[in-house]
Amino acid sequence: MTDSPRPRTVDMRGEIDRRQFVQGAMAGAAALALGEPRMPSAFVATHQKDAVVAQIAAQHNATVKMLQDWIALPSIAAENLNFPKGAEYMAQLARDAGFSHVEVVPTKGKPGVFATLDVGAPTSLAVYFMYDVKQFDPAEWSSPPLEGRLVDKPGYGKVIVGRGATNTKGPQVAFLAALHAFKAAGRKLPVNLVLVCEGEEEIASPNFSQVVFKPEVEAALRKCVGIIIPLGNQDPDGSVTINLGAKGVVELELVSTGEKWGRGPKKDIHSSYEAQVDSPVWHLVKALDTLVESDGHTPAVAGFFDKVRPLSPELKRILEEAIAQRSEAETKKALGIDRWFKDESWHDTNVRLVTQPTINIEGLVGGYTGPGGKTILPHKAVAKIDMRLVPDMTAKGTLELLKAHLAKHGFGDIEVNMSGGYDPTETDPNSKLVKAQIATYKALGVEPGLWPRLAGSWPGVTFTGAPLHLPAGQFGMGHGGGAHAPDEYWVVESSNPKVAGMDGAVRSFVEFLYQLA
Repeated sequence: MTDSPRPRTVDMRGEIDRRQFVQGAMAGAAALALGEPRMPSAFVATHQKDAVVAQIAAQHNATVKMLQDWIALPSIAAENLNFPKGAEYMAQLARDAGFSHVEVVPTKGKPGVFATLDVGAPTSLAVYFMYDVKQFDPAEWSSPPLEGRLVDKPGYGKVIVGRGATNTKGPQVAFLAALHAFKAAGRKLPVNLVLVCEGEEEIASPNFSQVVFKPEVEAALRKCVGIIIPLGNQDPDGSVTINLGAKGVVELELVSTGEKWGRGPKKDIHSSYEAQVDSPVWHLVKALDTLVESDGHTPAVAGFFDKVRPLSPELKRILEEAIAQRSEAETKKALGIDRWFKDESWHDTNVRLVTQPTINIEGLVGGYTGPGGKTILPHKAVAKIDMRLVPDMTAKGTLELLKAHLAKHGFGDIEVNMSGGYDPTETDPNSKLVKAQIATYKALGVEPGLWPRLAGSWPGVTFTGAPLHLPAGQFGMGHGGGAHAPDEYWVVESSNPKVAGMDGAVRSFVEFLYQLA
């Protein structure tokens, strides 16, 4: 995490200096009364913005309730839960926020949502939403995961706990609340908006391109200067990092069965037969062991690194500057770890994080996993795998490398079932989108750091790749944590003046829209 110096400290709860606002308004009225020249556009824009910002605190309770209500309706693609209800709910949220054209877009999987808000502005911004969330086990949570309970979190303040709170319903509600503030103030947005939303992000977006490349959706996106994902980008110390890209991903299952293998049982049998019958579970374990080197970490698939493009000199410079600003101790604390792979230095492990593709075992299941023992020889075992990709790797090409590797090592019988995936993303640090993010954060009192690429993934290549070639990234003040984990949270009222609460997050989107314009 970055310990960047900040030029000033501001109240991130979304309040404005009302005295300055009133004085400015009175000065403008006096100028008009005296017949002086028309007020400069910069003053008019500031006057408009202040009127919008003034509405944020008044809507605080409604904003929190909007988030709680949305948390109460989880759409989980992996469990086929709440479809198409989730998409319809998302569409209504867009209508309530002022989008004039809103439609649910069918796909081969879960539906998407497309919406536009055209105010006749010269600049258009695209916004990416996901309405799906990860699975959850209520037994692992300190409060019900669908309740959206407000609790005090030491060191953070009042937070809302619930599945999707930070990933990403909290930040998305902050963006929608900004639009509600424009409505309440009776002000037009300074930019046009194009909203594209999916319900399969948590299963690696297998059908999202069907939403984006629907002709009218693609046409609207082509008019945009870029696309953002609303996120709470502040670390617990208040610092902010702007990611200039993200790794791609392939999500898949490896399935070993006695039936496909032609060895081992076709159904579970007594474990005593291990003496004379092959085990599909051991077969899978042996296959998995070939995927990495003896260090248990470095990918061993032939050709895996062949297309890895080294960082450009500019990105190397950005990375070196960013590493020096990050706190190793705080990062280890946040991750709950004591040591890096191979006991590497803080510098080297960050270079690895940004530049190395990975092969990870998400889960491994075979046979009986309940209480006590059950002496069986299972007929089936499954490993859930994700592979993170860097430029110029592709999801399709990497999947083929994996299949070829398994066949070469005598594991061609193991089923390889890809559930989703996409290529890496890249965005020019000199793009208008990134410059507007930097200017907004600075205006809010935060000096942002740049980072070459997010180690995680999102389907941004759908926008940054051909044929759209749009700048893309994440934006937003605020903080949350526990994504994909129990007790996921989003900060509503921050106890740290350097970290925005919900109102501060809402304000950041108002500021960003004006900066972009």
